[in-house]
Amino acid sequence: MAIFAMGWRRPDNIAGSSAQAIMVGFFVATGGLLFGYDTGSVNGILAMESFLYQFAGDGSVQRTPDSTPPPLPVSQQAIIVAMLSVGTVVGALLAAPIGDYFGRRRSMIAAVGVFVFGAIFQICSTNIPTLLVGRFFAGVGVGTISVLVPLYQSEMAPKWIRGTLVCAYQLFITIGLLAASIVNILTYKLNGSAAYRIPMGLQLTWACVLTLGLLVLPETPRYLVKRGQKEAAALSLSRLRRLDITHPALIEELAEIIANHEYELALGPDTYRDAFFGSPHLGRRTLTGCILQTLQQLTGINFIMYYGTSFFRQAGLGNAFTVSLIINVVNSVSTIPGLFVVESWGRRNLLMIGAAGMAVSQLIVASFATAAPSDMAQTSMQILVIFVAIYIFFFAASWGPVAWVVTSEIYPLKVRAKSMSMSTAANWILNFAIAYGSPFLAGDGQGSAQLGSRVFFVWGSFCIVAIAFVYFMVYETSKISLEQIDEMYERVPKAWQSKSFEPSWSFQQMRDFGFSESGIPPEEMTDDANGSQTGHGGDDHGDAPPQYTPHAAAGGPTSMAANTASMQSNIPATPFPAYRQNNPHRRPPPNTPAPTATERSDTISTSTSSTTAVSSSSSSDADKMLASMAHVDLSY
Repeated sequence: MAIFAMGWRRPDNIAGSSAQAIMVGFFVATGGLLFGYDTGSVNGILAMESFLYQFAGDGSVQRTPDSTPPPLPVSQQAIIVAMLSVGTVVGALLAAPIGDYFGRRRSMIAAVGVFVFGAIFQICSTNIPTLLVGRFFAGVGVGTISVLVPLYQSEMAPKWIRGTLVCAYQLFITIGLLAASIVNILTYKLNGSAAYRIPMGLQLTWACVLTLGLLVLPETPRYLVKRGQKEAAALSLSRLRRLDITHPALIEELAEIIANHEYELALGPDTYRDAFFGSPHLGRRTLTGCILQTLQQLTGINFIMYYGTSFFRQAGLGNAFTVSLIINVVNSVSTIPGLFVVESWGRRNLLMIGAAGMAVSQLIVASFATAAPSDMAQTSMQILVIFVAIYIFFFAASWGPVAWVVTSEIYPLKVRAKSMSMSTAANWILNFAIAYGSPFLAGDGQGSAQLGSRVFFVWGSFCIVAIAFVYFMVYETSKISLEQIDEMYERVPKAWQSKSFEPSWSFQQMRDFGFSESGIPPEEMTDDANGSQTGHGGDDHGDAPPQYTPHAAAGGPTSMAANTASMQSNIPATPFPAYRQNNPHRRPPPNTPAPTATERSDTISTSTSSTTAVSSSSSSDADKMLASMAHVDLSY
């Protein structure tokens, strides 16, 4: 019952079963193990004596019972950690073209193959150059996976649990970090290269498991629609929703996906330039995703994940490996509350609360480290561990998973892969900067700033910036479909007003009666124009923007005069009858605040179903699609 109260309750008006989609979403999330385990293993490996004897001294320093391993220079330590991030930037940028061309599923299989190639290089390495090559290729695989896993999850998940499934990706990242920490503790005392080769070799286990599962998983229905494979999309959706391919609910969902994609294409092409300058408001959305992912890194999380063991040892803690294990346990366990509340609390609230908690925790650590007298060194270390753990709790429950959720939702289908790859690349670029720069900020070596614990002033300040950014820029995307998010960006001008947004029309309605650049159904524009002339009949929207029908000219708008005449001739005497019945008040123009919602609900499904029933063109499209699939083998 507690789960139901927190937002996991399946809506009563959802047909079919979501069990298949949930299982698929959670399995694909295991891709997070690749990144989490690699990050966690290098954290401990850099502090292992066997590794230092081999790599810091180029194997020239002989290990004896009384000898001390040579130190690894700060520059070499930084480049070993950061090389993974260099590869991830490349992989994230490659994810869009290969994901759009080969498909989400096949591209993930290829990415895992590249990761395995890099892991083998790391296992066999005996010097730093070979190790760097392995970490680069492993990074390419991880970067591609980090785009395609949330993308795959968001495109196939039911809207009522979409956020939770994408959050599971971050959960498996933390599980990978925890697993690596445990393996490091079990192996760091071993003699010889086995101490670090065993942790490196276990990466292959997660890769093999993920590959075997991907071989049998379906492609996402939205990708298949994007490729024009409507029959295959229907089969995929049928498999994920556990509905017969002729079920009205399945036909309705697929028809809305198709209509939304047609609407997006009518507004412009799907190029990288369009991802920044296209409609509806693609520049704002791409910028939001890129900055959100940048701020996730600037919270300082990977300073702890990459250098936690070395940092705690430098701070004077006894067994730094044990402290690192405790931090990773907190990280894994704390991700679970985020899975529970991401739907009921919403993305915005969770991000702002998390940023506030992180800021307070980090500023306390930095302030105490700066002001505490030398005779309170032991107390200072205890406070360091306690508040770093609290900081990890807030990150793991909020910014860790939710940043991936938001960036997987806010982009339209036509540029979703491209925009996600750019926002994820922004994450990895900052990841590289932190991985490479942190030793120079907090380390005590020559040429470093020697900030120590005071580095948390930097991370805490960025957390304060993150609160303001979320309030002004991040829209609330919970409990609405990916297609309805397009409508929200059309209608709601301010991010802080998005929580009250209620979907009121479908893209099928817009397709059947003609698309409008403003997103206002043509019949409303006609009624408003007539009302303003007669003195009654609706709100005055001012001058109507040009309208166009995507079917009139492939891929773009026609002239205003031609389309206006076409619209007037095609609008029935009683336009949008079901829309009028379910929405007695015409929605406001796009520059006014959205109406106050009494409850975020799924009434749009009922509205669009009624409209489809009375729309001859929608029925005709569905009949044609079913007829074309009559010969298709539905077994899978």
